[in-house]
Amino acid sequence: MKKLFITIISVILLVILGYIMLSNAGIPKVYIKKSESNRFQLMIGDKPYVVKGVVYSPVPIGGNHKYDFWSDPAKPHIYDGKLMKVMGVNTIRVYQPGESEDVTKKVIKDLYGKFGIRTVMGHWLGFWDDPNYADAAFREKVKKDVLSMVETYKNEKGILCWILGNENNVSFSYGPQTINLWTTTEIENMNDPYLKRQARARIYYSFVNEVAKEIHKIDPNHPVLLANAELTDIDVAGEVTPDIDILGCSIYRGKAFGSFFREADRKFKKPVLITEFGCDRYNAFLDEEDEGIQAEFIEAEWKEIEKNTFSGNGVGNCLGGFVFEWTDEWWKFNETYEYGWRIHDIASSWSNGAYYFDIKAPQNLNINEEWWGICSLIKSKAGLDERKPTKAYFVLKELWKR
Repeated sequence: MKKLFITIISVILLVILGYIMLSNAGIPKVYIKKSESNRFQLMIGDKPYVVKGVVYSPVPIGGNHKYDFWSDPAKPHIYDGKLMKVMGVNTIRVYQPGESEDVTKKVIKDLYGKFGIRTVMGHWLGFWDDPNYADAAFREKVKKDVLSMVETYKNEKGILCWILGNENNVSFSYGPQTINLWTTTEIENMNDPYLKRQARARIYYSFVNEVAKEIHKIDPNHPVLLANAELTDIDVAGEVTPDIDILGCSIYRGKAFGSFFREADRKFKKPVLITEFGCDRYNAFLDEEDEGIQAEFIEAEWKEIEKNTFSGNGVGNCLGGFVFEWTDEWWKFNETYEYGWRIHDIASSWSNGAYYFDIKAPQNLNINEEWWGICSLIKSKAGLDERKPTKAYFVLKELWKR
């Protein structure tokens, strides 16, 4: 009897210890709540959460994509965090962690502890490392890296969820918008381009699901999100990604999302998070900056996102979105020309008719990659570049503080 009593006490103590450890970690479970009418809500513990986010990659004037903001001694996240809090931002999206684990953790802690801003942590899934998602060794290397990231940061209070990839479906077929095409002998032996694309899609999305499944084993407290370009190939993804919790999509359809929310609901049947949306603020037709048109487009886009959230009167499958982007990036037009990183280039690099206000620009090239920030940059004589909030910043401030 005495042994039984000791055993029971030991079990109770272990349960209490586990509870204390979890409480000390202070990590409420982030999960998806689904209603009987198939509407979705992101929950943190017992509280609903709508993502009011910005894509955060604050490359300074003169820098490029290699810049590691996490380790910058100027601590841009502190300066930006203050501005974001005033605006009503509750989440940032980053594409990858910093080079230093300790420094990355410090930034996540600072943003959450000082400003109440959570971090959605991304991983490129090797997209810029000569990818081949059909290669077993490549897949294993990427998966190992992702799981190491999750293990490292899963107990940070500021983590909201994990994003796998970013528009990696642009690598599925030959074409003007293709980046980092990969293939296999079997795929190349197919004659039909559509079947080739479907084959690549099935391989890639199956791999994403494999990674998501492993993430859930080591971190049951945070959802996993697939980041796609538009809804392209999503019919395949819907068949092979049962372990993905949220569909993320970059959407650049101008002022409106059209049938996006209905189509996503029909094809994927899971909640969606808009991982990128927005508008550049350079009018390529009039050849001048136009903060007003950027603010007008972003306001319309956010109102449609809000309409399709759980409490809106739309489809009810949207969890929020990330406006692209926080600050301008002066390096983007010609990333190989280092001197150009110090010039705010006004040249347009591609065309999108949904942004109709300047589609009549020469050759219909109306998208200016260096002008997407809702904060413009002003070169400082010393230290951090000055951030100048644009009209879009103040429009979102009004919308997000309601």
